[in-house]
Amino acid sequence: MIRRLTEKDHEACMKLLMPKAAENLFILGDIEAYGYDQAFQKVWGDFDDHGNLRAVLLKYYQNYIPYAPGDDFDHEGLAKVMVSDPEFQNLNGLEDVVSFLIPWIASKPSQIRKLYYAKCRALKESQVNWPVKKAGVEDVGRIMELYRHFSFSNNPESIKRNMEKGVARTYYIEVDGQMVSSASSTAENTLSAMVVGVCTVKEHQKKGMASACLVRLCQDLLQEGKELCLFYDNPDAGRIYERLGFVPIGRWMMVSFQ
Repeated sequence: MIRRLTEKDHEACMKLLMPKAAENLFILGDIEAYGYDQAFQKVWGDFDDHGNLRAVLLKYYQNYIPYAPGDDFDHEGLAKVMVSDPEFQNLNGLEDVVSFLIPWIASKPSQIRKLYYAKCRALKESQVNWPVKKAGVEDVGRIMELYRHFSFSNNPESIKRNMEKGVARTYYIEVDGQMVSSASSTAENTLSAMVVGVCTVKEHQKKGMASACLVRLCQDLLQEGKELCLFYDNPDAGRIYERLGFVPIGRWMMVSFQ
């Protein structure tokens, strides 16, 4: 049986999601921030015949994210929730879950993208050989200057707002007063955080700078009891992350029906 979830279902919802805090980063973060009943956000649950919650579907604006720990849930029913929504455009989530829903959506996807997904609960490597600093809101302009070397889509207002809300942070290395390497978090909640913006300008690459920023960032977050996760599409980058302690947990699938 599928129905809308409310605050009364919060305990059951957390029981389903929390064992996979990194995998459910976005669902957990959005529920923590906005709850179960907003104009732009809603949550559905699929219950078995005994009333046990076995799957969750989150709507955030035009985006939907499903989660289920196994394959025994109502694939068709959750798909119907999405296709009945005129705002529905994007289906995102773990490939193992999303792949069950796609066959029940009549519209043909306009784009499908898959990324590697990894998580970290403890660092294997903790040595930092560079002076790493933590950025403040006064450094947003410098962060944007660094990001101009890469195809990052952040805007300064968003970075500043997320820093002020405590859901994002950045560590960086500077040379001659210029920010040349960084690692950041985003979508932080009490249980998990997403690692993003790991980069070094070309002339300073292969010196261990990005790894140093990443180690400091991860140390900070892990000490707060947060499980870390990140996306990557470059296997070479994946090997660096694995060396530091990240473990592959599958593929993240982004399906657009625009």
